[in-house]
Amino acid sequence: MTNDIIVIGAGIIGISTALELQRRGHQVRVLDRAGIATEASSGNAGAFAFTDIEPLATPGIMRKAPKWLLDPLGPLSIPPAHALKITPWMLRFWRASWKDRYTVAVAAQTQLMSHSRAALERQITATNGEDMMQREGQLQLYEGENEFRDSLPGWELRLAHGIDFQMLESPDAIAEIQPGLDPRFTHAVFTSDWMNTVDPQAWTQHLAKTFLDLGGHIETTSIHALQHHDSAAEVQTSSGRITARKVIVAAGAWSHHLASTLGDKIPLETERGYNTSLPAGAFSLRTHLTFGGHGFVVTKINGGVRVGGAVELGGLKLKPNYKRADILLQKASKFMPALNSTGGKKWMGFRPSLPDSLPVIGHSARSNNILYAFGHGHLGLTQSAGTAELIADLVDNATPAIPITAYAATRF
Repeated sequence: MTNDIIVIGAGIIGISTALELQRRGHQVRVLDRAGIATEASSGNAGAFAFTDIEPLATPGIMRKAPKWLLDPLGPLSIPPAHALKITPWMLRFWRASWKDRYTVAVAAQTQLMSHSRAALERQITATNGEDMMQREGQLQLYEGENEFRDSLPGWELRLAHGIDFQMLESPDAIAEIQPGLDPRFTHAVFTSDWMNTVDPQAWTQHLAKTFLDLGGHIETTSIHALQHHDSAAEVQTSSGRITARKVIVAAGAWSHHLASTLGDKIPLETERGYNTSLPAGAFSLRTHLTFGGHGFVVTKINGGVRVGGAVELGGLKLKPNYKRADILLQKASKFMPALNSTGGKKWMGFRPSLPDSLPVIGHSARSNNILYAFGHGHLGLTQSAGTAELIADLVDNATPAIPITAYAATRF
């Protein structure tokens, strides 16, 4: 039997895509090796970061590269054991930081963010999900005048793309929005329309339940390879071979391995992110806090506090280095003196990242029956609803809501 559509991956991208395809009248079957929201979708910061339009590969960033190897606990690091393997990716990352590629990436990221914001609101309405949202804004915090001034080009970029924000230039002004911060943070920028979910895993599960209640199917099985045929695609799993009219690969950090079985070589690396989730009552958090100079955020999750972030380009196989989570929690305790840092639970997740910080959204170069929706880095939750609509447009042979050339798998 040939299925209509198979989605590989039950994280936020895969579930959102399955739900949108179902809404448009398709019969959808989701396959995942571990179950609903068991990987990056379970422990991320829960933020819809629509203002983050600047890629990681910014002009001049390679001048900082030597520091990454020297500081294994810094906000951006490469473990020595992975340094040689990641060299080809780093060369592409360096090329992506050139002004021509950077300008294209900013424009493409801005388009996708704008579309995803509107798509998320449609998704929230369609699934009665408003009670799972926190519309409390975000504070980006700076230690002193110099750090604040250094950030201004990024805010000018956002302003040029229509992003609204408010600049705060004293600890007192900051305290009106978020009391209890160390006075070393003298400047901040507040984005009032920033939003978070109360729990990223629960939000994904909510969408999955909606999908199942409407007749969708989700199965746990290992996926080994893909094959393409003239009018269908085949998925090789531990349960056997499954054919479908269309297959969407949304398997996060494992997606490029499946793409490679078709012959598509996509340079995906993993941003290994770390966090510690503290129980309710740990701190009276009023808004999402971003400590950009230290590479981490503090967010409200289920009434508790999640302290996490940083980027460790370390692949899928190295053991987690939970000292990274510890150092973030130690910093948070200094920056938020009233924080109760006891009783926390540590976590590490794999963010699937491409050198230009843009995802792959579109058809496989080998087959129009296989589509890709992966590589969103730390923006998977943010761009999930928008990606789902774009993939559904392609499945329906409709013109996508925004141009998608910049996200093509063939760009590499």
